[in-house]
Amino acid sequence: MNPPQRRPVIRAVTFEEVGEAIGRLIDIARSDTGQSARVADFLLAWWNGDDNGHFPILHLCNCDAVISEDMLTIMAHLAQEPTVYPDAWGYREAIEALVGVTARK
Repeated sequence: MNPPQRRPVIRAVTFEEVGEAIGRLIDIARSDTGQSARVADFLLAWWNGDDNGHFPILHLCNCDAVISEDMLTIMAHLAQEPTVYPDAWGYREAIEALVGVTARK
């Protein structure tokens, strides 16, 4: 059996692109839309899945394409870089606030 070959990620993403995607997703997660809970699930599963998150893959197709693309941007970055969390972009307080909001719902 041949060893797996390294294939390129869908698209290489920059640190800045990921930061912008996180910002947009946090705004959605804070809102009161049908997709806000799915977006919060995604962010919180990344932040601390053991305590806060469960993100069913089907959530990707249950969100608008632009929202799913932001999630995929983050996933592409995670696939190409060492472990990193939203606080690397300065979003620690925003994510911690999200934890508090979802705990009250």
